[in-house]
Amino acid sequence: MQKNRFRENIKTLNTGLKEIHELQPWVLTVTIFDSLFKSLAPFINIYMTARIIDELLGVKDIDRLIFLVGLTIGLNLIVHLISTGLDHLRTMLRSIMMQNQDMKMNEKIINMDYEHVENPETHKLRTKIAEAENFNGGGIINLLNHLGAFAKGLATVITSMVLVIELFKPNMVAEGNLYFINSKLFSYGFLILILAGTIFNLYLKTLEDKKIFKYFSGVMDLNRIYGFYYDQVLDYNAGKEIRLYDQKHIYDKEIKSFIAGSNKTLKGMEDTNAKYGGISALISSSIGGLVYIFVGLKAIVGSISIGSIVQYTGSITQFISGSTEILTSINNIINNNQYLQLYIDFLNIEGEKYKGTLPVEKRDDDEYEIEFRNVSFKYPDTDEYVLKDVSIKLNIGERLAIVGMNGSGKTTFIKLLCRLYDPDEGEILLNGIDIKKYDYEEYMNLFSIVFQDFKLFSFSLGQNVAAAVDYEEEEVVDVLEKAGFEERLETMPKGVYTPLYKDFDEDGVEISGGEAQKIALARALYRDAPIIILDEPTAALDPIAEFEIYSKFNAIVGTKTAFYISHRLSSCRFCDEIGVFHEGRIVQKGTHEELLKDEEGKYYELWHSQAQYYNEEESA
Repeated sequence: MQKNRFRENIKTLNTGLKEIHELQPWVLTVTIFDSLFKSLAPFINIYMTARIIDELLGVKDIDRLIFLVGLTIGLNLIVHLISTGLDHLRTMLRSIMMQNQDMKMNEKIINMDYEHVENPETHKLRTKIAEAENFNGGGIINLLNHLGAFAKGLATVITSMVLVIELFKPNMVAEGNLYFINSKLFSYGFLILILAGTIFNLYLKTLEDKKIFKYFSGVMDLNRIYGFYYDQVLDYNAGKEIRLYDQKHIYDKEIKSFIAGSNKTLKGMEDTNAKYGGISALISSSIGGLVYIFVGLKAIVGSISIGSIVQYTGSITQFISGSTEILTSINNIINNNQYLQLYIDFLNIEGEKYKGTLPVEKRDDDEYEIEFRNVSFKYPDTDEYVLKDVSIKLNIGERLAIVGMNGSGKTTFIKLLCRLYDPDEGEILLNGIDIKKYDYEEYMNLFSIVFQDFKLFSFSLGQNVAAAVDYEEEEVVDVLEKAGFEERLETMPKGVYTPLYKDFDEDGVEISGGEAQKIALARALYRDAPIIILDEPTAALDPIAEFEIYSKFNAIVGTKTAFYISHRLSSCRFCDEIGVFHEGRIVQKGTHEELLKDEEGKYYELWHSQAQYYNEEESA
């Protein structure tokens, strides 16, 4: 068990080192060199002070004293300048590394299969990584810090051993009862006592760190909940609901709950620090006292000079400090592996989707035929089929309306069509060929889609329409007018260059839900793909306005193939065929008139349940 755990820790550490090098090749090297120079700085004063004291108590050569003082100042200055430069370079490289890490994780989310993006576990894992870095002091960045601390401790121990080695060599100067002070038994006994105290101190530190990490891990869920409410409070768009529905009591309750949980955790951490810190301080003080007694006795019997007292006491103190830093950093590296593994697991999320290699035929006539053949699908980690044995064919240039109650499988149908998911059973064909065989990117370029949960960003209006930084202004204006946004566009202070929302620009323009949907429709038109899909993008509009947009959009689509999804049946009467979804199956197909003749059918039931809206439309 221990052997397997050791191998896992080594494997995780090795992966972390490779990741650090990939994110920023020079940051680890600079960090180690920075640590080495920081470890050397105290030894300059320890060693040179001993030489200066011996000279003052000995020959008292002025020229030599000046030389020693000047050398001390010069060495301190050189080490300080080099260390400052390395520290500045390390900070800059570390910042670049963090930016590259964020970019890598964002690219991972963008490029991973959509089924992972939609999986809550993926977002939970991403949140844990952020919390590990921001709250728990763990992750790839902290591995770099721990490695720097290890290098500093190792350099400190080696240097201190070089400076103190003479102290433990037997010396025959003393006689009688004082001879024992210079014996091997006395020196080695003291050394063993010091090492035993240091190791026990480090053992206590290991126990303390494990308990602290455990407390941090326990507060992770609290941090995630608090982060959500904190973001909501800062989001001005949430202000209306908070006030209108008097939600401040919910926020107060949750934040107070977080504070209570945090206080409990902090109290536990403080108690742990007090318990182990007190014992550790007692042992450290005892070790420090023993160091001065040992070195003092050596000076009394004449084994060392007065100046050497400074050298040896300082070096032994640095040795204890360096040893503590080594073992503490090793312990931190091991504890950090649990957080580092979260990052590794995130990067190792792999899509199982076959991307295909067959090029999609480029057709000027947009003659693409789509067919679902006995398609069934259930979402990952579930046993219930969302779609079951769906078969439907959309001819070139036709309009297909997909209607049904919420949860009937309409949006899932579109996700399969766009290869956001692959069917569990059956196949989807494009011009008679399974869509899995087509090159994924080329296949995706066939579609212009507006989902019901579309997203606009706090960029300029033109960039939102073009979904790009650079765009053709005239084309953007043209599609906005076609989507019915012409009147609102005339009020925009900077035209298509007007920023949306106020997240990044005080001059940003707030737009209504209906206006946002028109912009989303314009974006679909701008893409100019041969197949257009509207997945209930007009849900924020009233039935009459929705019908007007759909009717207008039908004229704009022209000869393109189009899918319209809606639970409002009046908006889809102009379509060539209507597919009625119910509980994951297509229960009816036909034109509006044909379906209304079947009084026992689902379409007839849905139509008459919404008849009040159609009457309003006709009266209008």
